[in-house]
Amino acid sequence: MAGPDIISMGCRLNIAESEAMAADLAGRDDLIIINSCAVTSEAVRQTRQTIRRLKRDQPDREIIVTGCAAQIDPAQFAAMPEVTRVIGNAEKREAGLLANGGGNAVADIFGAVAPLQPAVSGKGNSRCFIEVQNGCDHRCTFCIIPFGRGNSRSIAAGPVIDAVQAAVARGQFEVVLTGVDLTSYGHDLPGSPSLGLLVERILAAVPGVRRLRLSSLDSIEIDDRLFALLTQEARMMPHVHLSLQAGDDMILKRMKRRHSRAEAVAIVERLKSARPDIAIGADIIAGFPTETEEMFANSLALIDDCDIVFGHIFPFSPRPGTPAARMPQLGSAIAKARAAQLRARADARRALWLQSQIGTVQSVLVEASGNMGHAANYATVAWDNDPAKIARQGEIVQVVIADAGHDRLTGRLI
Repeated sequence: MAGPDIISMGCRLNIAESEAMAADLAGRDDLIIINSCAVTSEAVRQTRQTIRRLKRDQPDREIIVTGCAAQIDPAQFAAMPEVTRVIGNAEKREAGLLANGGGNAVADIFGAVAPLQPAVSGKGNSRCFIEVQNGCDHRCTFCIIPFGRGNSRSIAAGPVIDAVQAAVARGQFEVVLTGVDLTSYGHDLPGSPSLGLLVERILAAVPGVRRLRLSSLDSIEIDDRLFALLTQEARMMPHVHLSLQAGDDMILKRMKRRHSRAEAVAIVERLKSARPDIAIGADIIAGFPTETEEMFANSLALIDDCDIVFGHIFPFSPRPGTPAARMPQLGSAIAKARAAQLRARADARRALWLQSQIGTVQSVLVEASGNMGHAANYATVAWDNDPAKIARQGEIVQVVIADAGHDRLTGRLI
């Protein structure tokens, strides 16, 4: 049954919520829903541009705007003649508000409670993404997202386990747990269960899940239980993505991050000492206000010091409403140039890592193409189609790695 067109902008959690809205609104092909992002001013600009383009191309359809940008500044979208309604982040899972007309609905996000059921995305793909947490209690000086998502709130283990079981029943044997501040999971639930305890419960209750991943982790919140799972549990994939943001202590302090450079390096050293095949990813911002060349050099060196092979590099751009936007700015040209240097260093580190995988046997989740997928360490792996060895989407196959290119490994199926 046809449904609305939903345009997801920004994070994986938005995508999961969009898939949930699509299921809630089956049959409503008269609607277009924009699930907006507010992480940068550019994301908000692109949202407005998308709204205008869609209304121009499809003038007879209603346009509803939701997501973080709509939550933070509903008035700017309500004032657009192309927009029919503005719906807040806490209300977007209420199908009646989305579909049945009426005015705008944007409540105070800091009064929001956790949904009873997690949003799930990727139901038709090889891996499944499941929301377990939303919101954030921290106030990093560059980030506006707490004002779009509200306080940290967690989904109870029972519904999460049910969602994982449903994924396995669909033939999805790899699951990724997602959230806005994932490592803060559980403090708002009875008994204050940790993220590590949730993972233990999932693995015990769903033996059919063969691969479990976690989205971005705050390094300072990796406790002993979660550390043991990441380094000793075979079904936990050897790939850890850390929210590091910078490699200089003064910049980290001005960002209002809770870890030091030494603590970031130490947790990576501990992880790799306990499980040498762990691949490290990290978010790093280039050109944060007041960043000197010496401070930037510390971030550049962090790529090697933390063996970062999956670098998510962002040039700083001031987000109105954040403390960092009021700090002395370096300007976009310096931020972009430094981001390019960080990417080049991360690319070089990644190339060395990919070369080191030649000759190994990798366990690979087959994705849609049938001859490509991701290894346990999240390296992209491709192989030639062999009529005698058919790999189907969702299978986990063994591949002998023969070569390494710029962004992927290649090999042959065993």
